[in-house]
Amino acid sequence: MDMTEIERRGMVLLGCGKMGSAMLAGWLAGGLPSSAVWVIDPNPSDWLRAQGVHLNTDLPRDPAVALVAVKPQMMGDALPAMRALGNGSTVVLSVAAGTPISAFEDALGDRTPVIRAMPNTPAAVGRGITAIVGNTHASSAQMDLAQALLSAVGQVVRLEDENQMHAVTAVSGSGPAYVFHLIETLAAAGESEGLPADLALRLAKATVGGAGHLAEAAEEAPGQLRVNVTSPGGTTQAALEVLMAEDTGFPPLLRRAVKAAAERSKELADGR
Repeated sequence: MDMTEIERRGMVLLGCGKMGSAMLAGWLAGGLPSSAVWVIDPNPSDWLRAQGVHLNTDLPRDPAVALVAVKPQMMGDALPAMRALGNGSTVVLSVAAGTPISAFEDALGDRTPVIRAMPNTPAAVGRGITAIVGNTHASSAQMDLAQALLSAVGQVVRLEDENQMHAVTAVSGSGPAYVFHLIETLAAAGESEGLPADLALRLAKATVGGAGHLAEAAEEAPGQLRVNVTSPGGTTQAALEVLMAEDTGFPPLLRRAVKAAAERSKELADGR
């Protein structure tokens, strides 16, 4: 990752909670000097204090990137600190859920280069996936820089249109919670069949984690991987007949869940 421009001009982080800290740790590990980073955070962690970054001090005049990683409800209080960076050559990179590009243009100026990103929580262990989309003022070089930065915590994909962010939020943004719930319920089901609780949970965690890794690494599609595991008339087929039931199985349930999340994302973007 080429950090030359950031090293020369600096980078600002507005907010450095779990997601911001995970990204900062990745950048520092990749060779970014702590002296090139300015952080604004009212409640800095002990870890952040120990990194040697500029903490809650005056910002550089023209940083290459200003990354916004505050909670959406804190956005109104946080953005005024960045107003001086608007309408210039600083690209605003937002990982704040539910905040549209137009909100940054309204707050910072309509000529501000803005890139909106939706990472997910596996970024904390370097296994996230982030979708990005920029406004018309975000140059291809700035999009490349954003992709390079976010690659420090996982994969990055580019969207064609900001409206796709609602579906991204519903699939990959909220998706880890669906998987965590699957682990919970799979472990509980194992316990109900007579396994000790700790063993059932260990089996469920390892099974979901291992299957996910296999799905990413394998050349076959997930559907084929499922077929590979399923012996005709066997135990897996018996379970899948329940899980794949047309009216009560996973397919209709997940369609409803993802639709509910996408609709809520739209409501939040509209301020509801």
